[in-house]
Amino acid sequence: MKDLVERRNGLLREFEKCSDFVRGSINSVCAKCNRARCICETKTSRRAYRLTYKNSEQKTRIVYIQESRLPKIRKMIVNYSKSRKIMEQIIETNIEIFKKETKH
Repeated sequence: MKDLVERRNGLLREFEKCSDFVRGSINSVCAKCNRARCICETKTSRRAYRLTYKNSEQKTRIVYIQESRLPKIRKMIVNYSKSRKIMEQIIETNIEIFKKETKH
């Protein structure tokens, strides 16, 4: 039982390390016409970036991202994936703890 509690505490510390997260995907669009694929693409190399995600009501939302902030948002998306995996491990550990508590 003690080892399960220690495992959970370790997972919670890992979760805290990747707490700066966001769900979504990054898209690159033409800076002129705001379409993903367009004829402008060959005329200009300027691209605009946006984060697309669904809110709690499952409505698609778009946030425009400055090119200088792309590395930050990419890291946040990776952290979201890590945090989901860690959360699943915490849930499994909590279930094991619960099962052991009910046996005693």
